[in-house]
Amino acid sequence: MPWYIKTEHFTSETIKLDQEVRMKYINEHYSWVLKLKDLGITVSSGYLVDKNGAPGGGGLLMIEADSFQKAKSIIERDPIILAGLVTWKLQEWVPVSGRPLI
Repeated sequence: MPWYIKTEHFTSETIKLDQEVRMKYINEHYSWVLKLKDLGITVSSGYLVDKNGAPGGGGLLMIEADSFQKAKSIIERDPIILAGLVTWKLQEWVPVSGRPLI
């Protein structure tokens, strides 16, 4: 089954939000990912950090789905996307070499 990768970055408005408000949405996102796993969807999600380990580089989600449209329809239900907190991009990942990551 194909893999799809969603990359995202907070909008400039989101960065200005109080940390507690942002964390509320991040926790909703985390719960949403756990629900996907409970539904049997293979997914992995996390955030990116800089060379010093500081967050702010955006987020990455990998999901296995039958098609681009199916992956997109799942991703569009992400609470941080529904709230308009991030800009995002979805692409199919075509592995060429190495071993499976998940």
